[in-house]
Amino acid sequence: MHEPDKRPHSPTWLAELLTIIKTVKHGSITLIIQDGHVIQIDKNEKIRLKKP
Repeated sequence: MHEPDKRPHSPTWLAELLTIIKTVKHGSITLIIQDGHVIQIDKNEKIRLKKP
């Protein structure tokens, strides 16, 4: 059974995630989690072209 992490949390990834959320207009964000910890954030941004 997996026990919760009892180390003090310093969620630097959370600050990074909030920054990305504020800057992405169209796209997706994927969190990669390993052993209950966020180890990677992928940002996929779309650029919408205006109709001519």
